[in-house]
Amino acid sequence: MVRPWNHATASWPAARACRRHRALAARAVEPDWTRLRERRPGEPAIIIVHHLNNSRSQRVLWLLEELGLPYEIRFYERDRKTMLAPPELRAVHPLGKSPVITDGPLTVAESGAILEYLVDRYGAGRLKPDAGSADALAYRYFMHYAEGSAMPPLLMKLVFDRLESAPMPFFARPVAKGIAAKVKTGFIAPQINNHLDFLEAELAQRPWFAGADFTAADIQMSFPLEAAAARGGLAADRPRLMDFLQRIHAREAYQRALQRGGPYALMG
Repeated sequence: MVRPWNHATASWPAARACRRHRALAARAVEPDWTRLRERRPGEPAIIIVHHLNNSRSQRVLWLLEELGLPYEIRFYERDRKTMLAPPELRAVHPLGKSPVITDGPLTVAESGAILEYLVDRYGAGRLKPDAGSADALAYRYFMHYAEGSAMPPLLMKLVFDRLESAPMPFFARPVAKGIAAKVKTGFIAPQINNHLDFLEAELAQRPWFAGADFTAADIQMSFPLEAAAARGGLAADRPRLMDFLQRIHAREAYQRALQRGGPYALMG
């Protein structure tokens, strides 16, 4: 995992040395979002959010509200027994997962990819740091860290919590519970605590994860922190993370996303 950095003293000589080369390469491959996003006057919204209840797709609604973009929602409900997404989502994307959006002829899946796509195409410089800055590196890091590093131990905890309470023959229950308890105490809990300590320290350096300003990286980081508060032990002993959650929950765009997307409760 990438080690934390100090924004005030960070030095990236190699990155600076090849910045011109990267800029030239980026211009060669960067899509012309300005041309792609042009619409005729009065043309209806074409962004469709395929929204699964109590899921990561809530972040997409929130970002769209922050950007002030028109969008439509198609609702999907989890199976009450398995908590899996319904098969209808496979008609949108072969994996049948959420979040996924359609924007005209484009289909975009994966939370981070969707957020980056929307900010790059429609943000007009909003909700992301200036290119080439230390904040931009932090922004990229946390856009990937949220799902790549923070979520796996939280997902493992959910799986092993369910294993402890799952129906099984009575003679197997003590063995299953014993295995689950050892994995949770010996591996999962230390991993979650390590991540939470790291994130608490990051917010001691700055108010938001990618610097002084709120960005899409904070939207991306909301889900693992809400999951940690629901089932990962995040509590008042980490005041900066709890304050982060209070601040994002108080944002008007967050509240509007809840009103449009419906009840939002992470599985504990």
